[in-house]
Amino acid sequence: MAKPNYSFEKRQRELAKKKKKEEKLKEKAERKAGTGQPAEDGSDESDAPEGASPDTPAAP
Repeated sequence: MAKPNYSFEKRQRELAKKKKKEEKLKEKAERKAGTGQPAEDGSDESDAPEGASPDTPAAP
């Protein structure tokens, strides 16, 4: 059985963390400059009437 290469796995995790941190800093700089785009989390609540929760259907 092959033994796991922990050094490789650790390096991959470190690279992933570094990439994520750089992306966050880039997004933060864009927001600060005012060129950031609105967050796209998949929820579009603009169609729902005010005070209505997304779980409840609209009244006919």
